[in-house]
Amino acid sequence: MSVTMPPAQAAGHSWSRHFRETLSLGIPLIGAQLAQQGINTTDIVILGQLSAIDLAAAVIATQYFFTLFIFGCGLAIAVMPMVAQAYGRGDEVAVRRSLRMGMWASIAFGLMVLPLFWYSEPILLAIGQEPDVAARAAIYCRIVAFAMFPALLFNVLRSLVSATGRAGIVLWATILMLLLNAALAYIVVLGHFGLPRFGIAGAAVVAFSVQLAGFLFLAIYIERDAEMRRYQLFVRFWRPDWGALREVVALGLPIGVAVLAEVSMFTVASLMMGRFGAIPLAAHGIAMQLAAITFMVPLGLSQAGTVRVGVFHGQGDFANLKRAAIAVVVLGLCYAMIGTMAFAFLPAQLASLFIDTKLPEAAAVIAYAVPLIIISGLTQLVDGTQTMMSGLLRGLKDTRIPMVLVLISYWGIGLGCAFVLAFPFDLKGIGIWIGFMFGLASAAAMLAARLFILLRRERNALVA
Repeated sequence: MSVTMPPAQAAGHSWSRHFRETLSLGIPLIGAQLAQQGINTTDIVILGQLSAIDLAAAVIATQYFFTLFIFGCGLAIAVMPMVAQAYGRGDEVAVRRSLRMGMWASIAFGLMVLPLFWYSEPILLAIGQEPDVAARAAIYCRIVAFAMFPALLFNVLRSLVSATGRAGIVLWATILMLLLNAALAYIVVLGHFGLPRFGIAGAAVVAFSVQLAGFLFLAIYIERDAEMRRYQLFVRFWRPDWGALREVVALGLPIGVAVLAEVSMFTVASLMMGRFGAIPLAAHGIAMQLAAITFMVPLGLSQAGTVRVGVFHGQGDFANLKRAAIAVVVLGLCYAMIGTMAFAFLPAQLASLFIDTKLPEAAAVIAYAVPLIIISGLTQLVDGTQTMMSGLLRGLKDTRIPMVLVLISYWGIGLGCAFVLAFPFDLKGIGIWIGFMFGLASAAAMLAARLFILLRRERNALVA
C-alpha cells in the first residue's frame, strides 16, 4: 500500500517555514480548543442567569467532570505522539493499532468512573461543600457521566486527523459542537420556545448530546474521506493488539496523572474556595473560566508541538525537531504577554460577562473576582510555558519524569502555598491564586530543564 509523505517532511530548515508550519497546524487546534472551552463557558454564562447557587453548582459539577475526564484524556493524549511518530515513519499499521487501542482504553476508563458520578453528592458533601450546591451539582454529574465516552473517543480520533495535517476538520467539528450547545442550552436550560426551564439537569443532557454529535461527526469524516479511510480504523475493531494497548497505557497513565495534577490543583482550590461561601466560589469560577479561555491558545500550540516533534523524531531529523520546538515556544510566549495585559487592564469588564449584573449578588461577585483575575493574568506566562514544555516532551514520548516534576510543582509547591496563604495568612481567594502562580512557575522551570536535557541527548546520539 502506498504511503503519503508526511507534510512536515518538506518543512526544511528555514525558521520562517517552521513558524508557518506551526501556525498552519496550531491555529485549527487552537480554534478547536477555544470552541471546546466556549461550550463550557456557554454553560456557565447561561446558568449564571438563574442564580448564584446554580452558578456555584455548575462550577463544582463541571470541575468534577473535567477532573475525571482529563485523567482519562491522558490515554487519548498518548495516542497523539504514537500516531505522529508512526506517521513520520510511514507505518500505517502502527497508526491503526495505536488508534484502536486508544479507543479501547478510553471506553474501559469511562466504565470505571461511572460510580464516581452516581455517588457525587455524598462525595461533595464529604469534602465540605454546601448541601444545596452539592445536591444541584450531583444532578448534573449523574447525567453528564455518559458524555465521558464520546468525549474521550473524540480526542482519540483527533490524533489521526492532526498527525496527517488535517487539523482543520477538528476545528469545524468543535465549532459545530459550540453552536449546537449554545442553541440547545438556550432552549432547554432557560426554557424557550414553549419548553419548561430544565435548569442544571438540562445543561447536562445538552452536554451529552453535544459530545456525541462531535464524535459522530469525526467518525463519519474518517470513514468517508478517501485518505483517512485507508487506515481502516473501524474494520475488525474488536481485534486486540496487546502490545499497542500496553504502550497506550504506559504512556497515557503518566500523562493522565500529570494533567490531573494540574487540574486537581484547581479543583482542590475550588473546594477550598467553597469554604468561603457561594459568592467567593462564583467569583473564583469566573476567574477560572477566563484563565481557561486564554489557556486554550498555548494548549493548542502544545498539541501542535507534540505532533511536529513526534513526526520529526520518527524521521530522525534532529535539526528540524529542535527548530520546531523553539518555534512553538516563541509563538506561545508572545501570545501569553498579550493575555497578561488584557487581564491586568480589564478585570471588571471581563468579570461582568459571566453574570447577570441585575442580580442582587452580582456586584459582590464582580468585586471579589477583580483581584483574582489580575493575579490570573500574571500566571499566563508561566502557565503557557509549562503547557508547551509538556507537549514537546510528549512528542518525544517522555512522560514518566515529567509526571514526577509536575506532581512536585502542583501538589507540593502550588497547593501547599495556596493553603498556607489562604488560611494561616488569611489571604483567602487571593492567597489561593498566588499559590497557583508559584506552582505553575515551578513546573515551567523544571519541564524546560528536562526538555533541554533530552534535546542535548538527542543531538549527542546523532553525532555519535
